[in-house]
Amino acid sequence: MDVSAHKKQQPLCIGILTTPDPKRQFSGNRENFIDLIKAGYEQGALVYVVTTSDLKLSGKQVQAYCYQLASKKWNKQLMPLPDVIYNRIPTRRLEIQSDVQRTIQACIRSKQVHLFNPFFFDKWTLFEWLDQSPEIRKYVPVTKQLSSQAVLESMLKRFPFIYLKPVEGKAGKGIMRLERITKKSGAQTYKLTMQETADSHYELFTNLSDVWNRIAENKKDENYIIQQGILLSNFNKRPFDLRALLQKTSKGTWSVTGIGARVAGKRSITTHVPRGGSIDDPARLLEKSFGPLKAKRILQRTRSTALLMANSVEQTSKQKLGEMSMDLGVDLDGRIWFFEANSKPMKFDEPHIRKKSLTRIIGYSVYLANKNKTK
Repeated sequence: MDVSAHKKQQPLCIGILTTPDPKRQFSGNRENFIDLIKAGYEQGALVYVVTTSDLKLSGKQVQAYCYQLASKKWNKQLMPLPDVIYNRIPTRRLEIQSDVQRTIQACIRSKQVHLFNPFFFDKWTLFEWLDQSPEIRKYVPVTKQLSSQAVLESMLKRFPFIYLKPVEGKAGKGIMRLERITKKSGAQTYKLTMQETADSHYELFTNLSDVWNRIAENKKDENYIIQQGILLSNFNKRPFDLRALLQKTSKGTWSVTGIGARVAGKRSITTHVPRGGSIDDPARLLEKSFGPLKAKRILQRTRSTALLMANSVEQTSKQKLGEMSMDLGVDLDGRIWFFEANSKPMKFDEPHIRKKSLTRIIGYSVYLANKNKTK
């Protein structure tokens, strides 16, 4: 059935915002967009894709891409101006373009539409936000800007190993791990491991200046953060961490949609699936490390910590957020650590989390639209 059949009833209209693409009409993950369009149809909402160049807030209609469920084809047609705009611009490079920013800022200022998740998080800015709260700070590893060799040296003196991460990184790309090894003679060796696609390789150095030069060569002009390394719980000698998906509900409050686990690949320094990591059940992994009772408590604390972090990020960012994914680690003592939050979550592969996430996007959009009507 054609989703545009809903048009006569004037249902809630949700525009998935992305950028135009000369080769394929619009950018972004089409499969993800189709899933959301189907979820909208099931819940009586009209969902379509609108590009930043087509979105004009002055009129009552907009040129949009509608997916025909019967023919499985995209059609461009005039649709009602969306009530809610869900920002799924796929990359930072596209999002920072001046014309794209003008459209986003116009949506933020508009009283007609609600836009949520207006931008990608920048890793350094995110840690600056979290550093403002003593209650939050205890969950965050020591994090600095990688600005000089002196900063690198001071972090290595404090911690036996550290991670170097690109500020605008995604899916584990560009991450490096640096370990300080002290020999019996007292001599220092530095092991620098660099992550590749699903593998990693390391180089050994005896001089920190050489390490710094190699890092500078590897990171090129990208800005990096440097972070305290945490010894994570592991499964079959491979570390794992937890991925939480947090979303606003139909009541407009944060809730944990689901938690998954990611186990590092055999030759990987990260748990990201594109870098060789694998998906697993968090309860099973935690039970292997801590036993059933403690595992249950850790999962409960993970949920409450994630909610605390989500509220803090939203309050400090002063932006309207509707969802975020979060990387959380559990160390060998069962302590929870926050590593990262992403305002444009990738699709969760766990079917129960995926299904619930789509329902919640529609539910939160209904909440935002009703809020407008109440005003």
